[in-house]
Amino acid sequence: MVANDVDSYLAEVPEPGRKTLNQLRSDIRALLPEAQECISYQMPAFRIDGEVVAGFAAFTHHLAYLPHSGSVLPALAADLAGYEMTKSSLHFPPDQPLPQPLVRKLIETRLRESGKDLTD
Repeated sequence: MVANDVDSYLAEVPEPGRKTLNQLRSDIRALLPEAQECISYQMPAFRIDGEVVAGFAAFTHHLAYLPHSGSVLPALAADLAGYEMTKSSLHFPPDQPLPQPLVRKLIETRLRESGKDLTD
């Protein structure tokens, strides 16, 4: 799937994944209102001060949260028990949104790594 913007990307995702990714997008936007949405590596992402700090993607059998850092997921290993993951992507079912408190922890961890704080 090749898209020029996040809305176009999501329009191509079949349900229930589209609804789940829209929820994740909304959760990230609520936490990072100053972030710019973009497409990075052909996937939706959020950039702060030119640095990509969060993203997501749809695949055939799962959805993924992408912290754009190889150290965020290992740092939260205890919180991520039960999820499948690689070093740089957290996988979850298309019909099961990530819990908002977990999204917050993922973003806080990534921002700390970049020397930034989550602004409330």
